[in-house]
Amino acid sequence: MPSAATGTRRSAIVDLALEEGLAHVEALAARFEVSPSTIRRDLAILTAEGHIARTYGGAIPISAHSETTLRQRMDEAHGAKTAIGRWAATQIAADDTVLLDVGSTVGALAAELRGARGLTVITASLTVVGALSDADGVTVECLGGRLRPVSQGFLGPLTEAALERISADAVFLGTDGISDEGEICEADQQQVRLKELMARRADRVHVLAHGAKLGVRPFHAWVRLPLPWTVVTDATAPAERVAALRARGVEVVVVDETVTPT
Repeated sequence: MPSAATGTRRSAIVDLALEEGLAHVEALAARFEVSPSTIRRDLAILTAEGHIARTYGGAIPISAHSETTLRQRMDEAHGAKTAIGRWAATQIAADDTVLLDVGSTVGALAAELRGARGLTVITASLTVVGALSDADGVTVECLGGRLRPVSQGFLGPLTEAALERISADAVFLGTDGISDEGEICEADQQQVRLKELMARRADRVHVLAHGAKLGVRPFHAWVRLPLPWTVVTDATAPAERVAALRARGVEVVVVDETVTPT
C-alpha cells in the first residue's frame, strides 16, 4: 500500500495534468522533490489504474477532454478562425497547388479561396470540398480513404497512398493542440500520421490554430514536425506560449482579427 505522501503526490499529478494538459517527468520530479524514476513509477501506476494516459515525456488525464465533432467546433472562436483563414489565404499565390487538412479553421481558409483563379486544392476534407465545389477558378482534387465522421475527413492507407503521388507548394494543417515543445496533437493516431505525411509533401508548412490551442495537448496522439514550419494564431494566444514555440525554432504569426489583410 502506498504511503500517505505517495498517495497525495499521485493525486496531485492527476490534478496538474488536468489543469495544464500535460505533466512532464522532469518538471514533476523537481516540483515534488523526488527522482524522475519515482515519477515514472507514479505515472505507470496511475496509467494502470486508468487515471491518466501516458504521452511523450509525461501524462494527460484520460477524462480531461472528449473530442467534439467538426459541426460542434464550427462556431468556436469564429472571428479568430476567420482572421486566420484570411491571413493564410494571402500566402497562396495564383497557380499554386496547396494541401488543405481537415478542421474548422482550415475550412475558414477554404471559404477565403472561393474567388481564386488557377488554384489547385488537394484535400481529404469534406468541408473543404463543400466550400470549393462550385468555385470556378479552383481545381479540387480529393484524397480518398475511410471517412472519419467526427472530423468529416478521409484517412487511412488509401489516403496515404494517394499522397505519395502528389506534391504541393504549401500545406495548411489543423490541430487539436500545440504543446510548448512544438508537438501537434490530435485525438486519432491515423489523423496525426496523415498530417505528418502532408507536411512531407509540401514546400511550406502552416499550422492554423486559434489562441486557446497553444500550450495544450488534450489527446495522446502527437507528431513533431521537422523545422521550418509556421503556426498561424490570433491575438488571444498567451505571450508565453508564443515565446515557447519561437524558442523551439517555430515561426509564429499572430493575426489581429480586427485587421483585414491587403
